[in-house]
Amino acid sequence: MSRRPTSTYRLQLTPGFGFAEVAGIAGYLRDLGVSHVYLSPVLEAAPGSRHGYDVTDHSRIREAFGGASGFREMAQTLAAHDLGVVVDIVPNHMNTENPAFWSVLKDGPDSPYAAWFDIAWDEDGKVALPVLGDDTEPVVDGDVLRYHEHAYPHPGHYRLVDWRQGPGYRRFFDVSTLIGLRVEDPAVLFATHEVIFWLLDEGLVDGLRVDHPDGLADPRGYLERLRARTGEKTWTVVEKILIGPERLPADWPCDGTTGYEVLNRVNGLFVDPAGGEALVRLFTELTGQPADYRRVMLESKREVLELFFRPEVERLAASAGCPPDAVRELLAAMPVYRAYVVPGEPPPPESVEIVELAAASCSAAVAPLVHEVLYGSAETITRFQQACGPVMAKGVEDTALYRWFPLACLNEVGGEPDVFGTSVAEFHEFCAGMLPYTMTTLSTHDTKRSEDVRARLSVLSELPEEWADAVAQWSAAVSFDPHLDYLAWQNLMAAWPISAERFADYLLKAAREAKTRISWVAPDPVYEEGLRTFAEAAVRLPIGKFTERIEPYAMANSLGAKLVQLMMPGVPDVYQGNEKSDFSLVDPDNRRPVGFPAEPATPWDAAKLLVTRQALRLRRRLGGGAAYLPLEADGPAAGHAVAFARGEDGHGLPRAVAVATRLPVRLARTGWGGTSLSLPPGTWRDLLTGARHTGRVPLAHLLGQYPVALLERHDL
Repeated sequence: MSRRPTSTYRLQLTPGFGFAEVAGIAGYLRDLGVSHVYLSPVLEAAPGSRHGYDVTDHSRIREAFGGASGFREMAQTLAAHDLGVVVDIVPNHMNTENPAFWSVLKDGPDSPYAAWFDIAWDEDGKVALPVLGDDTEPVVDGDVLRYHEHAYPHPGHYRLVDWRQGPGYRRFFDVSTLIGLRVEDPAVLFATHEVIFWLLDEGLVDGLRVDHPDGLADPRGYLERLRARTGEKTWTVVEKILIGPERLPADWPCDGTTGYEVLNRVNGLFVDPAGGEALVRLFTELTGQPADYRRVMLESKREVLELFFRPEVERLAASAGCPPDAVRELLAAMPVYRAYVVPGEPPPPESVEIVELAAASCSAAVAPLVHEVLYGSAETITRFQQACGPVMAKGVEDTALYRWFPLACLNEVGGEPDVFGTSVAEFHEFCAGMLPYTMTTLSTHDTKRSEDVRARLSVLSELPEEWADAVAQWSAAVSFDPHLDYLAWQNLMAAWPISAERFADYLLKAAREAKTRISWVAPDPVYEEGLRTFAEAAVRLPIGKFTERIEPYAMANSLGAKLVQLMMPGVPDVYQGNEKSDFSLVDPDNRRPVGFPAEPATPWDAAKLLVTRQALRLRRRLGGGAAYLPLEADGPAAGHAVAFARGEDGHGLPRAVAVATRLPVRLARTGWGGTSLSLPPGTWRDLLTGARHTGRVPLAHLLGQYPVALLERHDL
């Protein structure tokens, strides 16, 4: 029988770290306090894949991990340690090199798998494959057509076209090797989920993480069919990225999101809004970029629409009967990943408002399109919904966030880099509206940098002048590209110590994503060599002196964010290795192997491991869905604390209290003074220090040993 998690621990499976290795750390994870192990995709994927989102066969568990028998043995070992399993599933797409698509390429619309894929057949019943890149001629080898590393059935109902043209099928973002699945067709859904359903039926899996629901034709309908098959007791969260005040649609039958909106709000608690103006000024002086982020974001979205999404735009324009320019204009103006309009239903008022506000910033040519995407044909409504996400992902996450970065810890998935800080009152209000079993997180396999890199960067919001002086000194010694250097200094300091090779690899990806000098499709060997030379010179500078200077404050931010995330409403996830300090950058850097057990090597490690272990164990004792009660400190430094109580006993009294320090630099200048916190009735034991407290407690005393406190009622 499935059970809901009290916490999860995300593990990235690879050919070198499979089911047997997961089973081998069961004792460690149980001791840490997690209730469920959360696995990256487990189905058969492209050979050598280190992420698993490129599924090739939905009928098999990946052999490189140990296959079906290995999964069962792992699950049984975990169960013996009172640990459940959550798996990551990928309903939106699969790798193009799979038997089903091979059948489609061979037999065209007559293939029994033709309904699996979202294909735009041409007049001859063929599908365009964008692979041609030079003068090399395809070669027929028996019943196979070969072109470089590609192989296709011969003869076949397809045509090879230039790789820049775009495919004749819906894909994942701009990745032509990942073809969109039509899980809106119940037969396709069940065929592509048969192993997942078997794992649930056998009791080997308790929960599901659904990848990229925004790509689906009908996310709500998919989740309804999924829940009807898996049952109410299967915990299900969706990788839905919410922007600003946006909330998960109430009619989506799932337990919540994977937590990016939580990440950004927790991160904001430790950013000082007073430093925003100075940091933006420094950024514009160093880079020449405008101070207006929204302008950069709009320009970035327009660029990627032209670069990557011509087939999607043209297909949508033909469906809507509107010019492609109008389609591009409205898609660029959309502020969210989806507007949640369902064909055949009146559009929700929130959806109408989103689209109309976007259109208000566009030319009059967009007006007819607005009506079509809200009230038009099913194809137009669906195509528009499916196009919004890729444009946001490529235009914002993979372009604008690499162009506009006054404070890079704000440049996260779903984040708004021009919004400096979250107040305690705003945070409590957000928590009051959270779903009880939504996932919370600070780091994932897709975050732009780890939580502890962000903890260091957050300190800069309290020291903008000192930071500007340090950057001036480093820039005078080494410089390369004004569009990139300031991002380099932030990440070099915050990820310190880091090798020249890791740092150069990060900068190369950042430059390609920014697309100001090079890109993934337009390399420049001279620039790239210069970038590596810059990285090698930069790591030889005394960057560590600044990192050491801010380390006590960064550690306070790290422990505070960790405690808040682990104890706030929802189901907390710990990304592999982040129970101790971790200074990783964007993937693939953050998917490097993790050593287990996580032995502490520094005081930061030891403190973070202690906080994580005690909080997760307490969450298991509290159970899921515990009540949340904001607590307010009283005194001159009250704004430097965030505190709340969790759970209720039989008399309605809280069972746990979490307290975290925020904005530690300013606090160090003034001290806590007479600031205190009135604890709920009872005797309270600090699980980090063993100290006991009751009544009104001075924060200087409560937070004297650690910048955080985790209290449990001792008189229960």
